[in-house]
Amino acid sequence: MRKLIYGMNLSLDGYIAAPGDDIGWSEPSDELFGWWLDQERANGMSLYGRKLWETMSSFWPAGDQQPGATEAEIEFAKNWRETPKVVFSSTIDKVDWNTRLVSGDAVAEISRLKADDGDPMEIGGATLAAAAMRAGLIDEYVVVTHPVLVGGGTPFFTALDKWVNLNLVETRTFPGGVVMARYQTKR
Repeated sequence: MRKLIYGMNLSLDGYIAAPGDDIGWSEPSDELFGWWLDQERANGMSLYGRKLWETMSSFWPAGDQQPGATEAEIEFAKNWRETPKVVFSSTIDKVDWNTRLVSGDAVAEISRLKADDGDPMEIGGATLAAAAMRAGLIDEYVVVTHPVLVGGGTPFFTALDKWVNLNLVETRTFPGGVVMARYQTKR
């Protein structure tokens, strides 16, 4: 059975994007970007909601060709293109770059994918992750907290019907006061 990981950068007050989908506050240091690259390399598949897919696919297919791209950015772009991806959306009709589109029941498809053998899967996008969270499908949460309060926007966590008990399994600090905490879901 595959592990499903939900991890993103978030503000201290719990948002992955400020109002207007502004993520300018989450610019990673070189060390943090390298750490995210290592996480991406360990994943066997990426699951995206539409908004995150549009953000990622607008930059990373050619991210390695940008002027001044760092070695880590070049590697991230290459890994992004090569990693199998599934986009869950009923409003788009085409995806590229080693990606397939699912317009049906996201929870059923994620459950099916989890039942397969393979490397861990990452899930991204607040709406998609919220559905997986409510269904009890997320095995691990990676919270990378930046020292900024944005006051509103897109929350990392959703309202839940019941508690989810977690075990802290790792912490790490990064330049600029960024703190990563990794939690596994108690089963």
